[in-house]
Amino acid sequence: MSVRVRFAPSPTGFLHIGGLRTALYNFLFARHHGGSFILRVEDTDQERTVPGAVENIIEMLRWVGLEFDEGPHVAGPYGPYVQSQRLELYQQQVQLLVERSAAYYAFDTPEELEHMRERQRRAGIAPKYDRFSMRNSFTLPPDEVQRLLAEGAPTVIRLLVPLDQEIRFHDIIRGEIAVHSHDVDDQVLLKSDGFPTYHLANVVDDHFMRITHVIRGEEWIPSTPKHILLYRAFGWEPPQFAHLPLLLNPDRSKLSKRHGDVAVEDFRQQGYFPEALLNFVALLGWNPTPDRDIFTLDELIASFELNKVNRAPAIVDRKKLDWMNAQYLRMLPVDRLAHELQPVLHSLNYPEFPSEYVARVIALLRERVDRLPEIATFGDYMFVPPRHYDWEYFRKYWHEELPAWLEELSAVLEHLEPFVTERLQQRIRQFAEERGQPLRALVHPLRLILTGKSVGAGMFETMEVLGKAECIRRIRIFLTEQLPTIAEQMRTA
Repeated sequence: MSVRVRFAPSPTGFLHIGGLRTALYNFLFARHHGGSFILRVEDTDQERTVPGAVENIIEMLRWVGLEFDEGPHVAGPYGPYVQSQRLELYQQQVQLLVERSAAYYAFDTPEELEHMRERQRRAGIAPKYDRFSMRNSFTLPPDEVQRLLAEGAPTVIRLLVPLDQEIRFHDIIRGEIAVHSHDVDDQVLLKSDGFPTYHLANVVDDHFMRITHVIRGEEWIPSTPKHILLYRAFGWEPPQFAHLPLLLNPDRSKLSKRHGDVAVEDFRQQGYFPEALLNFVALLGWNPTPDRDIFTLDELIASFELNKVNRAPAIVDRKKLDWMNAQYLRMLPVDRLAHELQPVLHSLNYPEFPSEYVARVIALLRERVDRLPEIATFGDYMFVPPRHYDWEYFRKYWHEELPAWLEELSAVLEHLEPFVTERLQQRIRQFAEERGQPLRALVHPLRLILTGKSVGAGMFETMEVLGKAECIRRIRIFLTEQLPTIAEQMRTA
């Protein structure tokens, strides 16, 4: 049988990093083995369903380059792929379990269940459904059960867990796992509203969708014995299981919104590249080789092996993501980057610039930032004249003859051809030497005048990209509007 795996999110929120990793590992496994990657929407908890969540999940996975072979948006031979559209199937299958005495009716009210749990807590017992003391098929006479069913009394159907049995299963990542049945609850399979619980729908769907491997988070390990019991009760062969390690913050606390952004949408809005985010997430618990960190999606597919995934929790280190994103920023074509930066420039109300100019700015500054949008803020002076000046930096290089030198230099630059890095460096160095000054005596004031900052890309490279007219314009505006004030401050200091 060919490999068939599924990503089965609940639409109770937007796609987060943990969900992305689960989807990615399923995708890599399917593609590595030439199998199918399926999206199934597990929306049986209708009260917690968030409008737009399914669309966000599909869009975010498409953004990072993961496409499904089957799903609610692409159809397929085993649909529908939304659980709320499969209720009749679950109800039919759970009735088979009742007929086989593998499941039973329970009529307890919420108040009765709470009283049961309270009794157990007082007795020091872990809360678990007590089929021998509650109102169900075991404690009520058969005619009473039939009467309650005929009257439409609120009822659930529970799994009949064997009393004394070892439940074993093999996990591809963790090896053999054994659980004793007395630690497994008689889980609700069908709720009183006719909707299945996760456990029933999950097993039924995996069987009828021909899923061969279930790859999901470690938090589902406690549920797996229940699923094994369901497979046995139905007489079905279970799929193979692989439970992925937890994701933790650098302080080893559980990854959560309280510690920063965890939604994939947040990372996109912050300017991370989809390739970088996917590369980063792929290495949260697995690495094809210890001597490198940057991989294409095709390389990840070719190398992926479930049994090489670590058992230990993986640390989500934003510094590592920033570093990785910076590597992609340096590698990706500037034409693509220029296209992606334009909306950022527009959002900052910068003037319109040709893509060629934006590409040159990116090439100039991308070694100095981690994310593409930072070019628009770190290098704001490449798009608008400086609005603020680092005067402390300017004071270090103040010279009483500086105003006259700047006047003369602007005239020199006016006639400089070609206006390129090498010629700029040669001519400004010559200009400084002619006045008995080191090059830095002019370069640092020029940096402040042209950028307003003390740090940035090479000064002459910056001037070349800004262009002759803009450099001269900024020098002259500075001389007429800014320098008189600072010159007076320097004389009276």
